[in-house]
Amino acid sequence: MNVHLTIEGRHGLASQIYRQLRAGILDGRLAPGERLPSTRELATQLGVSRKTTLDVFERLTAEGYLRSRTGEGTFVAATMTRRGNLPTHATALQPADPLWESMPDALPMRQEGVSPQYDFMGGVTEKRLFPFDQWRRCVSHAVRVQARAPAGYRDPAGEPELRLAVSRYLALSRAVVSNWHDVIMTQGAQQALNVLGRVVLRPGDVVAMEDPGYPPARMSFKAAGARVVPVPVDADGIVVSALPADARLIYVTPSHQFPLGMPMSLERQLALLDWAQRRGALIVEDDYDGEFRFEGRPMDSLKSLDHDGVVAYVGTFSKTIFPELRIGYLIPPASLAQALRRAKQTGDWHSCTLTQTALAKFMLDGYFAKHLRRMHKEYAARRAALRRWLDHELSPWLAPLPTSAGIHLVAEIRPNGKKPPDEAAFIARAGAASIGLYGIGGMFAGRPPRAGLLMGYGGLSIEEIDTAMQRLLDTLQGQPALPGAAHLLPNRHTRPGRAAIP
Repeated sequence: MNVHLTIEGRHGLASQIYRQLRAGILDGRLAPGERLPSTRELATQLGVSRKTTLDVFERLTAEGYLRSRTGEGTFVAATMTRRGNLPTHATALQPADPLWESMPDALPMRQEGVSPQYDFMGGVTEKRLFPFDQWRRCVSHAVRVQARAPAGYRDPAGEPELRLAVSRYLALSRAVVSNWHDVIMTQGAQQALNVLGRVVLRPGDVVAMEDPGYPPARMSFKAAGARVVPVPVDADGIVVSALPADARLIYVTPSHQFPLGMPMSLERQLALLDWAQRRGALIVEDDYDGEFRFEGRPMDSLKSLDHDGVVAYVGTFSKTIFPELRIGYLIPPASLAQALRRAKQTGDWHSCTLTQTALAKFMLDGYFAKHLRRMHKEYAARRAALRRWLDHELSPWLAPLPTSAGIHLVAEIRPNGKKPPDEAAFIARAGAASIGLYGIGGMFAGRPPRAGLLMGYGGLSIEEIDTAMQRLLDTLQGQPALPGAAHLLPNRHTRPGRAAIP
């Protein structure tokens, strides 16, 4: 018989023939028991060497697709009947829990080839200013350390040098006093939330979350089987009096409420700690970008006030370095430490030791502190640039909420006359000018959402912010957006306008 095969070019001939014959057998075009041409005939038919077809037949025979009978030829194996007789439409497997199909995307993600020119995505950091030369030396050091070490699995809690560096850093910058043994390194803050949910929560347990709040945390706790109850926030943070009495876990972002931006007042922090202590609940403090505070005195962490062992402190290097690093950390109450280490071990055994060793050197040699100081100054300038636009030229359309920390801010969309603000329409209008804006409506869970924009300024220079905001202003005024630098910059000497109160 003749077998229809297509050869493209003269490279990888054996692989091309193998893949096509294998596909023909699996989809039933070459039926079980069907005789194939000899290796000599097939080589002549395709214009290749006999050695090429012989290698292909030997491989397919070794893998069980073909059977050779002496004096008779080579045939498709009879055992392939099961594959050849399969229906053309197989029933799709379903997740055990429909939660996974109904769960929305956690947060906006860039898609290849469709990223806007000016992207205000939250949580994005400035990699162009990262000291990659120093980082490269730290990675080279880590490679040498790994090359000298014997092969084997490591402590699930992480490399001792990095845990020491993190405990020292947190003691100085966030007033979190801990022994390095208390630190558990994780794959970003998200894994820390995941292992906390697996260890602390039983199906049906109640988790109290700020509303609006961080969607990936909400989804992680739901995936653990918890019932997530949204709790409103006000200018002082989460409303403690509105907490459900049976809450087993309370998730908060005290230093920079996500997404609205206000810090939790000291009075509210003390009330929350007292509430958790009396009811035996765990507070999860997500300090995702508390390092960047631009107004007022430095704010200590909620963990620094915890004398009863009710706070699990979660942090990440995604905002201080960049998200691709995938390194976070968790400092839990001592009573949960061993169980959390075991939960981490069952998830991935341990995080990448090469990256941990490099980051430990980066921190212990002082590079990290120097980088933080530089980025604090840079982000402060970018924040001020964005605020100038929002407080002046763009104030008829947007009202920024007061915030003093972080690398994003929220601006509410003002009503258009008698029409309520339309978040989706505003975002689409900006997108037409290649400006990426992101709404906060999906971050509300228990009350009517407010129309607003989460505007991350970490990944854009001042010049890019000015150009993007000028384009947005032109678009909102009905003028064509001009390419290049902004042609009407805000008056930097004008007194800022009042911001809306959340």
